[in-house]
Amino acid sequence: MDIEKRLREFKIILPEVESVGNYLLTRKVGNLVYISGQLPKVEGRIVFKGRVGRDTRLETGQKAARICVINALAALKAEIGDLNRIRQIVHLRGFVASAIGFTDHHKIIDAASSLLVDIFGDAGKHARAAVGVVDLPLGAPVEIEMIVEIR
Repeated sequence: MDIEKRLREFKIILPEVESVGNYLLTRKVGNLVYISGQLPKVEGRIVFKGRVGRDTRLETGQKAARICVINALAALKAEIGDLNRIRQIVHLRGFVASAIGFTDHHKIIDAASSLLVDIFGDAGKHARAAVGVVDLPLGAPVEIEMIVEIR
């Protein structure tokens, strides 16, 4: 399966990557690549803000989660050069800034998981965690980090 072709089929354009802190966007250890937490940024700015269930809706959180995955794939491509080197998505951890009493974190992170399976097929299936938090950097509603095995 040609991953670049799959991205085009889904009309996904990977953005340029940027690091804004004193950390690495990715860290390769053996055949694993750890991708730092990605926010729903488009053209350098957070496109959705607030806590899900208070300031924004579940569907907006799902859109934010998809953008986070796209940004994670951009960071990964910058590290490994060719997304066809991906053997499998190993783990995804999603953080959702949410209102007290909001319990559908998993539904938001499902959007990220589904996008990975759509792009990579069975290699996109992964272990994961969906965690609710009070706040995230820059007021983002979602942050996603991943671990990927490469060839």
